[in-house]
Amino acid sequence: MKANVGGIDRILRIVVGLALIALAATGTVGAWGWIGVVPVLTGVFRFCPFYPLLGMNTCPLEQRKGA
Repeated sequence: MKANVGGIDRILRIVVGLALIALAATGTVGAWGWIGVVPVLTGVFRFCPFYPLLGMNTCPLEQRKGA
């Protein structure tokens, strides 16, 4: 897997994912809030499986090779 999630995209994914998980854990939102695990994982691993399908990549060129 080559990295395709860049810096700001990565931070936003992790923050939004953790917020959804926290809301689900406190009962503020329903069980659908646990879907926040997906953006957290895509942020941590720097790979989004939908980006290649959409032809997108937010990762800078120098970081694409090493991940």
